[in-house]
Amino acid sequence: MTEKNNTGEQKLWGGRFTESTDAFVEEFTASVSFDQRLYRQDIQGSVAHCRMLAKVGVLTDAESDQILEGLSTVEKEIAAGEFEWSVSREDVHMNIEARLTDIIGTVGKKLHTGRSRNDQVATDIRLFLRAEIDRILSEIDRLQQGLLSLAEREAGTIMPGFTHLQAAQPVTFGHHMLAWFEMLSRDHERLVDCRKRVNRNPLGAAALAGTTFPIDRAYTAELLGFEGICENSLDAVSDRDFAIEFTAAASLLMTHLSRFSEELVLWSSSQFNFIDLPDRFCTGSSIMPQKKNPDVPELVRGKVGRVNGHLISLLTLMKSQPLAYNKDNQEDKEPLFDTVDTVLNSLRAYADMMPAVEVKESVMHEAALRGFSTATDLADYLVKKGLPFRDAHEVVGQAVSYALNKNCDLSELSLKELQQFSEQYISDNVFDVLTLEGSVQARDHLGGTAPKQVLAAVQRGRQLLQARSGK
Repeated sequence: MTEKNNTGEQKLWGGRFTESTDAFVEEFTASVSFDQRLYRQDIQGSVAHCRMLAKVGVLTDAESDQILEGLSTVEKEIAAGEFEWSVSREDVHMNIEARLTDIIGTVGKKLHTGRSRNDQVATDIRLFLRAEIDRILSEIDRLQQGLLSLAEREAGTIMPGFTHLQAAQPVTFGHHMLAWFEMLSRDHERLVDCRKRVNRNPLGAAALAGTTFPIDRAYTAELLGFEGICENSLDAVSDRDFAIEFTAAASLLMTHLSRFSEELVLWSSSQFNFIDLPDRFCTGSSIMPQKKNPDVPELVRGKVGRVNGHLISLLTLMKSQPLAYNKDNQEDKEPLFDTVDTVLNSLRAYADMMPAVEVKESVMHEAALRGFSTATDLADYLVKKGLPFRDAHEVVGQAVSYALNKNCDLSELSLKELQQFSEQYISDNVFDVLTLEGSVQARDHLGGTAPKQVLAAVQRGRQLLQARSGK
């Protein structure tokens, strides 16, 4: 007998089977519960395949028209929530093909000529990921726009810069925001580069060896907007490098957002009190009425773990697979889908939140006064006066030790007190470099923290975003 599902429906692939699939196995091996998300891409690929088959004469124009009209009907049913997904039909491809045949009859069975589910699913995933990368790139742009606005607004706002989470040198808040901008620019570049390898056409590889029909893969690629063709049929159906590469880029992006999150959590705490996050991005405590919890940054910081996990899952999935397609590859979709959703949602949250962050200028200025953050400026001052750097380092270290004992900052010492460490090289203009303002203004070079340089970097950033958008 012909293989049927447990509801008595004949399987589309069941000609050589003599018994029905075990009910549990049918459920266990089905992917329709999650790959139905690819229905638009599946129909998009089928439309292109149908047009190509008509172009090369495998289908008549009348058959092609019938199939295209039927696919349009199926897509409308799914979009309207009227489509009945069936686990017994296994996946998105079989569900759509079966419904197409229900609607237009036997001619619907001709659509699968010259292709396999192997190249079909590879095409669907690439079409899906290409579109999602474009959405992610747009969200990166939006977040970067917000960071530029914040950097411009706070170009002269002084805060302590940190190394080892210890106050190091004064910087401007605007300069700090531009560091985040640079990280995201690299993320953007990686995804643009990744997209090139995503945007290649596997359709036409069929199951693994190609097809005996006179297909035109270049035409299919053109219809689907692919920039190139997967040139080896074995590789075309079994390659998931592009998904791994995307997830690796996503892991780096999420790592950057996690670093942003850590700083926002610290800065919004009462111990730092550098910023205030908008109430709409925070939550309270069920028991402590005074609490305002930075839940969005904390959650984004946590979500990097699941994306990193998905990267390891995909790498492990592919590490031992022989050519060509294997059922293991069904496990690529859920990690990929969740990575896309996690990255998009995290970026959206940050793009919405960052422009509304309130910066507490006076608190940060006061914090920058602590920790001897202008000590390096004093050393530079001495070097410019002719003292070798290592000797200058020693002199400033002695001055810091003296100030520590007095419980004051270097700028609060008198000229006489400072000169006891180097009377020859220290004069009354030393106080010009010991102020926070003097320190940041002195770093007036490309990439420096001087307000003038911050504003120039903001302009360059805006030009970059305009170039991306083609404006």
